[in-house]
Amino acid sequence: MTGAGEPKREEPPPCAGLRSRESGAPSAGGWERAERGRGAAARPATGPPPRRIGPLYGMWLVTFLLLLDSLHKARPEDVGTSLYFVNDSLQHVTFSSSVGVVVPCPAAGSPSAALRWYLATGDDIYDVPHIRHVHANGTLQLYPFSPSAFNSFIHDNDYFCTAENAAGKIRSPNIRIKAVFREPYTVRVEDQRSMRGNVAVFKCLIPSSVQEYVSVVSWEKDTVSITPENRFFITSHGGLYISDVQKEDALSTYRCITQHKYSGETRQSNGARLSVTDPAESIPTILDGFHSQEVWTGHAVELPCAASGYPIPAIRWLKDGRPLPADSRWAKRITGLTISDLRTEDSGTYICEVTNTFGSAEANGILTVIDPLHVTLTPKKLKTGIGSTVILSCTLTGSPEFTIRWYRNTELVLPGEAISIRGLSNETLLISSAQKSHSGAYQCFATRKTQTAQDFAIIVLEGPPSIRAMRNITAVAGRDTLINCRVIGYPYYSIKWYKDALLLPDNHRQVVFENGTLKLTDVQKGMDEGEYLCSVLIQPQLSISQSVHVAVKVPPLIQPFEFPPASIGQLLYIPCVVSSGDMPIRITWRKDGQVIISGSGVTIESKEFMSSLQISSVSLKHNGNYTCIASNAAATVSRERQLIVRVPPRFVVQPNNQDGIYGKAGVLNCSVDGYPPPKVMWKHAKGSGNPQQYHPVPLTGRIQILPNSSLLIRHVLEEDIGYYLCQASNGVGTDISKAMFLTVKIPAMITSHPNTTIAIKGHAKELNCTARGERPIIIRWEKGDTVIDPDRVMRYAIATKDNGDEVVSTLKLKPADRGDSVFFSCHAINSYGEDRGLIQLTVQEPPDPPELEIREVKARSMNLRWTQRFDGNSIITGFDIEYKNKSDSWDFKQSTRNISPTINQANIVDLHPASVYSIRMYSFNKIGRSEPSKELTISTEEAAPDGPPMDVTLQPVTSQSIQVTWKAPKKELQNGVIRGYQIGYRENSPGSNGQYSIVEMKATGDSEVYTLDNLKKFAQYGVVVQAFNRAGTGPSSSEINATTLEDVPSQPPENVRALSITSDVAVISWSEPPRSTLNGVLKGYRVIFWSLYVDGEWGEMQNVTTTRERVELRGMEKFTNYSVQVLAYTQAGDGVRSSVLYIQTKEDVPGPPAGIKAVPSSASSVVVSWLPPTKPNGVIRKYTIFCSSPGSGQPAPSEYETSPEQLFYRIAHLNRGQQYLLWVAAVTSAGRGNSSEKVTIEPAGKAPAKIISFGGTVTTPWMKDVRLPCNSVGDPAPAVKWTKDSEDSAIPVSLDGHRLIHTNGTLLLRAVKAEDSGYYTCTATNTGGFDTIIVNLLVQVPPDQPRLTVSKTSASSITLTWIPGDNGGSSIRGFVLQYSVDNSEEWKDVFISSSERSFKLDSLKCGTWYKVKLAAKNSVGSGRISEIIEAKTHGREPSFSKDQHLFTHINSTHARLNLQGWNNGGCPITAIVLEYRPKGTWAWQGIRVNSSTEVFLTELREATWYELRMRACNSAGCGNETAQFATLDYDGSTIPPIKSAQGEGDDVKKLFTIGCPVILATLGVALLFVVRKKRKEKRLKRLRDAKSLAEMLISKNNRSFDTPVKGPPQGPRLHIDIPRVQLLIEDKEGIKQLGDDKATIPVTDAEFSQAVNPQSFCTGVSLHHPALIQSTGPLIDMSDIRPGTNPVSRKNVKSAHSTRNRYSSQWTLTKCQASTPARTLTSDWRTVGSQHGVTVTESDSYSASLSQDTDKGRNSMVSTESASSTYEELARAYEHAKLEEQLQHAKFEITECFISDSSSDQMTTGTNENADSMTSMSTPSEPGICRFTASPPKPQDADRGKNVAVPIPHRANKSDYCNLPLYTKSEAFFRKADGREPCPVVPPREASMRNLTRAYHTQARHLTLDPASKPLGLPHPGATAATATATLPQRTLAMPAPPAGTAPPAPGPTPSEPSAPPSAAPPAPSTEPPRAGGPHTKMGGSRDSLLEMSTPGVGRSQKQGAGAYSKSYTLV
Repeated sequence: MTGAGEPKREEPPPCAGLRSRESGAPSAGGWERAERGRGAAARPATGPPPRRIGPLYGMWLVTFLLLLDSLHKARPEDVGTSLYFVNDSLQHVTFSSSVGVVVPCPAAGSPSAALRWYLATGDDIYDVPHIRHVHANGTLQLYPFSPSAFNSFIHDNDYFCTAENAAGKIRSPNIRIKAVFREPYTVRVEDQRSMRGNVAVFKCLIPSSVQEYVSVVSWEKDTVSITPENRFFITSHGGLYISDVQKEDALSTYRCITQHKYSGETRQSNGARLSVTDPAESIPTILDGFHSQEVWTGHAVELPCAASGYPIPAIRWLKDGRPLPADSRWAKRITGLTISDLRTEDSGTYICEVTNTFGSAEANGILTVIDPLHVTLTPKKLKTGIGSTVILSCTLTGSPEFTIRWYRNTELVLPGEAISIRGLSNETLLISSAQKSHSGAYQCFATRKTQTAQDFAIIVLEGPPSIRAMRNITAVAGRDTLINCRVIGYPYYSIKWYKDALLLPDNHRQVVFENGTLKLTDVQKGMDEGEYLCSVLIQPQLSISQSVHVAVKVPPLIQPFEFPPASIGQLLYIPCVVSSGDMPIRITWRKDGQVIISGSGVTIESKEFMSSLQISSVSLKHNGNYTCIASNAAATVSRERQLIVRVPPRFVVQPNNQDGIYGKAGVLNCSVDGYPPPKVMWKHAKGSGNPQQYHPVPLTGRIQILPNSSLLIRHVLEEDIGYYLCQASNGVGTDISKAMFLTVKIPAMITSHPNTTIAIKGHAKELNCTARGERPIIIRWEKGDTVIDPDRVMRYAIATKDNGDEVVSTLKLKPADRGDSVFFSCHAINSYGEDRGLIQLTVQEPPDPPELEIREVKARSMNLRWTQRFDGNSIITGFDIEYKNKSDSWDFKQSTRNISPTINQANIVDLHPASVYSIRMYSFNKIGRSEPSKELTISTEEAAPDGPPMDVTLQPVTSQSIQVTWKAPKKELQNGVIRGYQIGYRENSPGSNGQYSIVEMKATGDSEVYTLDNLKKFAQYGVVVQAFNRAGTGPSSSEINATTLEDVPSQPPENVRALSITSDVAVISWSEPPRSTLNGVLKGYRVIFWSLYVDGEWGEMQNVTTTRERVELRGMEKFTNYSVQVLAYTQAGDGVRSSVLYIQTKEDVPGPPAGIKAVPSSASSVVVSWLPPTKPNGVIRKYTIFCSSPGSGQPAPSEYETSPEQLFYRIAHLNRGQQYLLWVAAVTSAGRGNSSEKVTIEPAGKAPAKIISFGGTVTTPWMKDVRLPCNSVGDPAPAVKWTKDSEDSAIPVSLDGHRLIHTNGTLLLRAVKAEDSGYYTCTATNTGGFDTIIVNLLVQVPPDQPRLTVSKTSASSITLTWIPGDNGGSSIRGFVLQYSVDNSEEWKDVFISSSERSFKLDSLKCGTWYKVKLAAKNSVGSGRISEIIEAKTHGREPSFSKDQHLFTHINSTHARLNLQGWNNGGCPITAIVLEYRPKGTWAWQGIRVNSSTEVFLTELREATWYELRMRACNSAGCGNETAQFATLDYDGSTIPPIKSAQGEGDDVKKLFTIGCPVILATLGVALLFVVRKKRKEKRLKRLRDAKSLAEMLISKNNRSFDTPVKGPPQGPRLHIDIPRVQLLIEDKEGIKQLGDDKATIPVTDAEFSQAVNPQSFCTGVSLHHPALIQSTGPLIDMSDIRPGTNPVSRKNVKSAHSTRNRYSSQWTLTKCQASTPARTLTSDWRTVGSQHGVTVTESDSYSASLSQDTDKGRNSMVSTESASSTYEELARAYEHAKLEEQLQHAKFEITECFISDSSSDQMTTGTNENADSMTSMSTPSEPGICRFTASPPKPQDADRGKNVAVPIPHRANKSDYCNLPLYTKSEAFFRKADGREPCPVVPPREASMRNLTRAYHTQARHLTLDPASKPLGLPHPGATAATATATLPQRTLAMPAPPAGTAPPAPGPTPSEPSAPPSAAPPAPSTEPPRAGGPHTKMGGSRDSLLEMSTPGVGRSQKQGAGAYSKSYTLV
């Protein structure tokens, strides 16, 4: 072995070879030995240390030693010495307290080991009588015990057992021993609900206190045990699964049977029922899941998983997120997943995922498979030398997470200097330089949670042989002696003993054992005393020895001695002599164990080997045992003898005469003493005379002799009288005797009385008692313990009489009462005693009523139990039970009679559910009937209703909804409070599955209404209704059928095809949509088509209606692209359009060129130019120019051809001065088209400047480059100049990067903007003249913002309606709707067709605010976004119902919560968070659950108050609820509430603090109520006035606007929109008084003065209004800032076109020449100054728009107030108007009313023709809007309105005097003076657009004409011009007419003005149709202007009125 100080080397350890043997076969002795070498003891101590032995030599040496070891004899201690475990796996013992347990020690040894038990703490255990005992064989026994004797240290603790012998000491693992009581418990099964076809799961609920010991052994169905088969399965956890649930399963009762593992007791649960409902679509719900668990390898496990839902969910199992591997050990069953033969790799997270079409759910848990621990400790046995290194290795297998501890001889090993514990898990024990003290049994314990495994090894450490030092021995002669020779070390070969050089043994008394022990038996001093030598052979020639001296001591020997007989007074001498023994010897005396001290007559004399005892006078006290004790160095010996002293008898107490009492005990005293004790004899001589002869007294049970010799007579009788003799003798001396006389006295005795007797209550009764004895005798009566005194209790009487030797006493009861049913006693008393006679009197009467209690109340029965407290002292013969409805009298009772007296409970059946009953009871005996018992009142439980709902009716509401109405079931059939209803509905159409879908609703009253939504359109449904209460669901009503309303088809026609037949005919064909999508009865088809022009514009939408599936479209434009859509329609309206189909008509011959010009270019040539045909009808292939000369005589014209791109041609070689006719025709592939007009031209020598390009209108999108051609000819070449018309002049076009003029005269405008629109004039000039063309440039812009409103909301949708804005000059192609959640900026886009005016946003979150905005899109791009509006879907955050009980069960550690009380607020609850904590602590414990019915709070503290807070969330928000609860105490009792620490003063202060705000709040509410009541009365009055006003105004509105205006002229009208919400006056300061000088602004002929060509018929003037801005936003829309529009410069840009452009800030007035010298532009409400004036106005509309800045506005966006509210608001407006003076003479007129509720998306008047938004012919309106007009004051009242406010001027409509619609041209007022057209040619497309607006103008506008006016003349060609620009103060615009020919006036009109010319031209409506929506645009937008003409004497003869009243309303 390597020494401790030697360095380590890279070679095997010296003991490696020896250790390796241990792992192989064990040696013969079972030990491994490691040696340092032999002969260590013989080597000199100073010798050098041994050298290291080489490997080869070491191997040889080991072999030699093994051979040598096999030769020598095995050592005695090696043979069979071992320790082992019988059962080290025993770690848990559980037993029943009523049986007890016996636990054998798991450890043992050979030879037998000492077994001991300890507690785990290391304390020794001790025997507890009748509780715990350890037997001699090491078995631990715990006896049966009662619960009161339970001790946790004994009956619930950890024990371990140790075994110890020569090999060492080992301990078992800890054994948990636990006693289980027999305690009462119940098991429960709860009722379950399931849908038909689903799985139902019943669980046996076992109390947690016994759950560990109780298991489910079976289930019963209607008392019949269930065999797991078919549809019934029982899980390993004791659950009952019923698959494919059927209706009949609800008819049975299910119970579970459990058994206690240790006591064997079985329990049966209550009966549970299964409620089966029809399938209803629902998301899956987990019925039974699993949790994390640990299982041993090799075992099987079942993971339960069951779910319900419809459709029936599919189950998928996942392990660690992946599907289960293919393995036969895995089995998927209806009950879940079963895994057999578990392996550690089966550990993981298991997920049971259940899914159906409505959602999914999952159950998950972690399965941990544990491999049992197994410990192997190597080497097992090791014997090695001292100083060597010992390594013990503990090898473990099994699951990780274990801890290792080391023990040596059961003591915990701690690391120290020589011992270290190494390894990651402390698995290696290293002992360096091992010493002898390190020997022993080593154990390695591995522990994981509750499992422990161990192994042990025996280590023996030895050195060189030596003999342990021996001490000298002293032996006692005659006894045996052992001498041990202990050899330490190894090896040695023999041990021998020598004495006197002789090898022992040498006689029969000597024995030498193999282990070196020498035994000497019967030691002799002479022979065995001496020196002994122990010799040990350690080598063949070498021995070691050690000697020991044995000394032999001889003990003393006492000679025998005896005590002679002695008498009192004698002298006594006793010697005690020691005959042998080693000196010195000490002798002592003892008496009865006590040391005798000399004195009191006793003397002890001692000598060297002798001692004597001397007594001078013997007496009785000297009797006893005397012991002589002799002791020396060898031993102590003794000898004992008894001393007896003899004494003759003598009397201590002498007998004397005495009396004896009859029947009593008597003692005749006589006491003697003496030694031996004397014998006493009693004798008796009868008679009272002299005794004649004595006879021995017979000793019987009645007569006995007491120990003191007295005679005892237990019962003295009369024959005992006489003489008695006491005689004593003991053989010493003579006998002695003494006589005495006994006299017997008779005490009072009761000789006769009844033991029991019976009396009837209320009757008299006598009790007799007879007595005898020595006189006098007194007899006393007692009742119970009370003496009866007749003088005080008159009901009793006592009579006494003598009857010879007896006395008779009688007690009379008058009458008997219940209290007399007691023991009566008569007492007889005399001088010698008394006697008592007990008489039990039983007073019988009718019984008391039983005490009745209710054990169980069900819906139709109740279980009663009663206790009969007092039966009237007569056997109960029967019982009667009576019950009735509580409201009835007992005359209408029901009875159950003659119930057997042996029964103490009964079931009353056939009760009515949910009823209140009164119950009472009677009992009977043979005496009569009892009084009724205490009346009990009970309420039967609810039962499922017995009757169906009544009067079920169905009313289809929409195409997808049916309204169901019904009444509650009959009251007597409701069986409780109807909580709600289940409405089942199914489609009865062919092909439907016939299954009912179920919806539930809460009951609200006797009549119910429910609307079934999301039904199929135009489908027949059957509906049934069931009522339900707490107990269940009642029968359903009879099925009633109804069909949903028709709806528009949801799919377009199929297979739509289009075929072009000719150039103007196309055939469209299709097939019918699927029948299921018609949603009604098909009425026909509608084909919608419209043309698509090359410039991107759309033509007019047209439609054709047919009932066939084919239509022929005629009259189509030739060679034109068309978009075609087909839809089907039903009675409900048009269905979905088909996808757009494109078709092009065929080519045809083209139309004539649109225009032609011819100009001379030289003396022999002319240039002809033309415009392409308006209708090319195909692709122009070429143009043909015809030229003919009428005077030339050539019949055929000359033809010239040119390419289609060239639009001019120079014809040369013509004759000067000759006229030519020129015309042009276009040619397509279909042929030559019509020719153009013929123009006459004559070549001229001088060519004045002429422009061959054409003027007209050019339309272009903005931001495009535009070329305006101006090609000119002339000689010399003309100069070209471009100008742009402004208000009063033509401004030259400035050339910059934006504008460029090419050499050919073409004007290039780059990236045109809105302000580039206008009239451009090109002038070509040379010396011969000039020519001019005018080009009207129209720039198309993105459309204006729509007006967006909310019309309807639901829980998941918002319906929006809108009115489009201006289309920007291009047809609206569609709308982009954007929406987002209110607090989010993530917008979602929805694209909507251009024809839609409403849209429904679906699939929204419930109860959530949304922001919505809308933008229109045309060919230019997307327009401005509308104002953002906000709307909220229906629903609110959850709230907890106060009617629901939150806690359904609370015990000491658990609480069950009922979460059904959460009302979801109309939105599904997504999560519920529960937090709870003990009161007074800070930390909350949280639980997060899904919407569930019950939640358990576990591991609560007992007897503790808790705070609970809940938070339930849905999409609308979160609701909170708080509560407090207290757990029960350990014994099930409740605990008191926590008392506040506040004192009385604090309570008063708190009361005052709470009371003051309450009182103030009450007063405030009362005051508010009074104020609101007064306001309400005023509001009702206004409402009545408004209603009367509205009815009056409506009755006056009888004239149609489509008829010509007759009678006197009417004033202008004002439209006011009054929405259904509150109206407020927005800007009161906007109404100002204006002076006369600000009323009008003149616009005269001078303003139109401009040098024009005679062919130019119209000129224009523009007015700029820069100041029309109000504080709340512009009324004239000047805020439209778009790309390409300069918001700064646009106010200064002058425009000359005939409309006010939406992207500029000016109005333009265009004038056609007439004879009238002045024009006036005025706003409406301007009073006309003469009765004969001509007023041409349009009605303006003031409308209210929503404000998005207030919450009030937000909430009002979905307001649904009724029409009466509209009238009320009308009344408010009217009330305010009455305050204004100028309206006192005004005339109001209701024109239109639109009143609807929120269910209507939009209501309009007029016709809904198909037209784009630019030409809408309808008058759209918001729901619930009334529009009325008010006329200005009458002319005679004009003076009253001088100083009143004038209205805000409105946006000018694009009015053009020259372009009047047809209906105005038909009036006589507009007849032409000659045949010439007063205005230039209008392009055909623009004219067609104008014609579309006729219906709108005839409906919404009117003309008021003066009958005295004259027809309009032609324009005056020579008028001068003047310019006037007015800035309007206070949003006012008016223009007076100055006299003709005068200079322009200063700004502001003069007080007096001249008259106008006699003829006037009226204003005309717009040449362009109004923007979509007509005048109904938002407040803050601009309005159309009102243009007015005055008659000839109006302007000069009178002042113009200042205007009229105007107000702006804004909805907030």
